[in-house]
Amino acid sequence: MSELSRYDYELPRDLVSQRPMHERVDARLMVVDRRRQALSHRYVRDLPQLLAPPDCLVINETRVVPARLVGRRAETGGRWEGLFLAAETPKRWRLLAKSRGKPAIGERIILADIEGRDDIALVLVEHLPGGVWIAEPESGETPLDLLDRVGRVPLPHYIRGGEMMEEDRKSYQTVYARQPGSVAAPTAGLHFSEDLLARLAQAGIRVCRLVLHVGLDTFRPITVEPIERHAMHSERGEIDAPTVETILAARRAGGRTVAVGTTTVRVLETAAQSGELQPWSGSTSLFIRPPYQFRAVDCLMTNFHLPRTTLLVLVRTFGGDELVMRAYEEAIRERYRFYSYGDAMLIV
Repeated sequence: MSELSRYDYELPRDLVSQRPMHERVDARLMVVDRRRQALSHRYVRDLPQLLAPPDCLVINETRVVPARLVGRRAETGGRWEGLFLAAETPKRWRLLAKSRGKPAIGERIILADIEGRDDIALVLVEHLPGGVWIAEPESGETPLDLLDRVGRVPLPHYIRGGEMMEEDRKSYQTVYARQPGSVAAPTAGLHFSEDLLARLAQAGIRVCRLVLHVGLDTFRPITVEPIERHAMHSERGEIDAPTVETILAARRAGGRTVAVGTTTVRVLETAAQSGELQPWSGSTSLFIRPPYQFRAVDCLMTNFHLPRTTLLVLVRTFGGDELVMRAYEEAIRERYRFYSYGDAMLIV
């Protein structure tokens, strides 16, 4: 059984990055070498020199939707905030919502556009546990078209209190994002540029793509002890047969599977639960914690994560408890930038 306090650490507030680097690839990259039990300091732009054929880099091409909604209660004028979670149908949305007072079923919410002007209304039709509502938009638009107009980038609270700037529409999205569905970015992927991907290809590094749509609970801390009692959130994902075959062929040739981000790890390890990587599509609630044995991932590129989160537990399980703890201590001493817009580590 694991005590939650083991996954705690103190971080100076000024190390929580509020903006990304001007050039994504200029972020620092701590290389954590498990075989040598050694740490070294590089930059993300050095990846083509740190990897070698037939290594295979695996990325998550989910796209963040502008899921944060702001508006007012039509009846009282009170401020209302919501987070779009999913569209069960184009006319039936699942939301997480909060407001002053207690909204009632049947109540109308007037959404504000990016400029703060009144836009379309939502009607609250069902209240579910955990602050979740079912709502119906009074609009014939598709959910994505509507969100593009009235939605804000759903930044985590530690970045400017969650308040979006216009630049976040581009910054909080990977350059290879393709499939809309996430309410948070797969942040390790934020460091890549089109040029870096091209240089990796020129160096003979295969880049494989899969999808995991990042859910609401990604950043939520663990609050129960022992951590084994934590109820893991479920996220939708997919890895297809050609991608699986490319990864397996690279491994047979002596290459490493390099997962970009914990979301990529969750798909790969979910798809390998039988013992070997296989095509997979569905929902996963896999909670990777000691003494988990990894089946599909050889190396991991990841950001620095919040204390007491499932992400930190995963990284320490993969990299080794003492070594990753030492890496975090060194990152703080060397003033690395932490969390979503921060620097990264490569565990090899």
